[in-house]
Amino acid sequence: MPPAKKLLTLIEFVGHAKFPALYKQLGFDVTTEWQARKAVSLVRKLQPDVIVADFYFQADFRDRLSNLESVLATAQPFPETKILVLYEPESQAALDKVRARLRIDAALPIPVQEDALRKVLSGWRQ
Repeated sequence: MPPAKKLLTLIEFVGHAKFPALYKQLGFDVTTEWQARKAVSLVRKLQPDVIVADFYFQADFRDRLSNLESVLATAQPFPETKILVLYEPESQAALDKVRARLRIDAALPIPVQEDALRKVLSGWRQ
């Protein structure tokens, strides 16, 4: 079996905390972070193979559209790092604006279907 790939998950919605078990089942070495600010330094330190992060939009963000721009910008110099974003369908327009500026390899709407998540990650596991 190939060595475990590193997966960084940024969980800001408690409801998605169940997925790290699936990530481990797929053979990923999982690091979980609950704050985007701390995830930025983990991206630099770990240079993960995969990042799975919750996306949310708030109109009152002063200088950005979402919680993820700093994390995404930090990951851009690592083209081998795959980025999967989990998003609320009503945030699609904001996600599209962020995606126009920063690389996101895949996005899945919430509630996330475990089969869809498994399919994306299995493709990146190879």
